[in-house]
This record gives sequence, structure tokens and C-alpha cells, in this order.
Amino acid sequence: MNNQKKIFGLIGKNIAYSFSRNYFNKKFKKLGLKDYSYVNFDILEIENFSNIFMENNSTLGGMNVTIPYKEAVIPYLDELDTDAKKIGAVNTIKILPNGRTKGYNTDVYGFENALKPLLKGNETHALILGTGGASKAIAFVLKKLNISYLYVSRTPKNSKTISYSALSESIIKTHTLIVNSTPLGTHPNIKDCPQIPYQFLREGHVLFDLIYNPAITAFLDKGRQKGTAIKNGEQMLELQAEKAWEIWNN
Repeated sequence: MNNQKKIFGLIGKNIAYSFSRNYFNKKFKKLGLKDYSYVNFDILEIENFSNIFMENNSTLGGMNVTIPYKEAVIPYLDELDTDAKKIGAVNTIKILPNGRTKGYNTDVYGFENALKPLLKGNETHALILGTGGASKAIAFVLKKLNISYLYVSRTPKNSKTISYSALSESIIKTHTLIVNSTPLGTHPNIKDCPQIPYQFLREGHVLFDLIYNPAITAFLDKGRQKGTAIKNGEQMLELQAEKAWEIWNN
């Protein structure tokens, strides 16, 4: 990729807080890519996706996708990477030389490599809080690591999903890895957290929150008070961003 004018961007809704914009603009500055910029494409509905291409056709270098469009964007893309197809969610879009679009999922790479240092090898069962696009990448990684999982949702739709009210002491005790893939607790609503029975957490638990702002969410703080291992989503975001950059430049 040469140093001609290139625009990269994040597709999402209400994304003023964007990690990606700050991260990539700092990266471009560091690399001396003066004609590269990263912007937020904040759209009210996915139907507006096509307009982004019409308005930025010649300068678009690649895009990331966040809440709530990781699944909804798929029908608008020309191709899908093998893993993205299996996962059913996309967070990175490459503009191919012929102008076609190809969807990838770099959340998988980010989550797996951020999670692994926390694991002690005895984690066999996990809970995934939330059922949105990000949760699908989490499930993909857990399956790869031979960790069985249950989704937790306010409105369970299948046998792989249970409700928050169904979380018993025995379920919490056996599911020692708990991943929050909901936006609950994101700044500025930092007092919010998923409604799980935190009183049953123990030192052997691992709590991972995809949120990075604040650094310690209410979810993580409640775990920390019980002696659990905790980690936020910052490293995952950095890793997935670097993987996206690799895809765009490959």
C-alpha cells in the first residue's frame, strides 16, 4: 500500500468512544503515513452501509465493524473469509483490488491470544454473557480450546442458551470462565453490569470483559472482590486491530 490518500473507518452506531479511531490514527502518525486517516462511520441503520462506498469509493482502504452490525453487515459483502463464514460475524472488511468487499473476523485472533495467558488448564466450562456478534467469535475460540460453553441471555432462544435468572450456584461453580460480551458497564454507564450471582464466584474463576473503558468494569470489580482472575478487552482490541491492519495490507 503506497502513501496515497487512504481512508479507513469503523462502522457502528453511537461510536463516538471508538477505540479504533484513536488507535489507528496514532499508528498512522507513528508510521509517517500522512495521507492516511481513520474515521467513524456512525450509521443509524445498516441500509446506509452502501452510501459509505459511494461517498469514499476511490480512497477507502479498509473498515472495521462494531456493535450492532457485525452480523447485519454480512449480506452487504461480496465474499467472506472461511472463519468469518463459520462464525457468522464480521469485524473487518478488506477492499479487494477489483473493488469487491471481503469480510473477516479478527475478534477470534484477538480474544484467543488475550485469553490464553489467563488460563490454568482446568477451565472446562464457560459462560458467554450476551448473544450478539462478538459472542460468536468468543464461542468459536472456546470450541477451538475444547471449553464447553453456555450463552446467557435475557431471552433464551435455544438449548445452548439460558436466562440470567437460571444461573444457580452449581452452574457458576462449574463454569469457571465467564466472558462478558454485552455492552453493560461501558462508559459512561459504569455502574451497570450483567446480573449474575456474583456471590458464588471463587478464586478459581476467570472473568474476561470485552469492554476496555473503564479499565475495571463493575463486572470485573465484583470478580476481583472475590479473588478471581480478571482481564478487560484492551489487549484483545489491540490484537484484533493489528490483525486487521495485516489483512488490509496483505
